[in-house]
Amino acid sequence: MMSRIRQQMAKEDKGFTLIELLVVMIIIGILAAIAIPIFMNQRKKAQDSAAKADVSTLGKEIATWYVDHTDYPPVTTSNGKYLIDGEPVGNVSANVELDSVPTSTTKSTDWCVSVFNDEGDATTAANNGVSYSAENGMQVGVAC
Repeated sequence: MMSRIRQQMAKEDKGFTLIELLVVMIIIGILAAIAIPIFMNQRKKAQDSAAKADVSTLGKEIATWYVDHTDYPPVTTSNGKYLIDGEPVGNVSANVELDSVPTSTTKSTDWCVSVFNDEGDATTAANNGVSYSAENGMQVGVAC
């Protein structure tokens, strides 16, 4: 029995036909055409999430600042870190830029901070980025 199977395999040609290879290549092409745009969209969503995370961190730190102080905090960036009154409060995410910060307020509920990420989709500078304020919390597409 085994010898007959060996003889049968020895007689048959081995490999794929041209049609089989073309069908497989077409299927792979269709899957790639579907997957690549979805992947590119996911990258933009990740960039938006980075901007949201940064502005959320800054907003919460500024709110904490007002618990102990009566004036606005100086917010800057240096060496890849966000600084409030010179103290580091978090890392600047890739492609995220500080847009506006509190400058002068009369009470602790008047401040607003915003960032933008031009590599993202909804948080670009043209779309007003993402802001965090004492009154409204985080808002996408609303400038300070």
